[in-house]
Amino acid sequence: MKPRRFPPPWTIEEHNGACFIVKDATGQAPGYFHFEDEAGRRSAANLLTHDEAWKMAANFAKLPVLLRR
Repeated sequence: MKPRRFPPPWTIEEHNGACFIVKDATGQAPGYFHFEDEAGRRSAANLLTHDEAWKMAANFAKLPVLLRR
């Protein structure tokens, strides 16, 4: 069997108060989830809220476990 390109476990880091980065066991980043809590800037840039971005990053980080089933 081929080794996985993004090996588990995946972790989530908040970066500069602007995005969540999902990283694999080797430090590669397969996902970025940008957010903005200021309503005017969020709507202008069409970004997620902090909570929405966290939920999406958390669900994305679960993918290796879900794909193993």
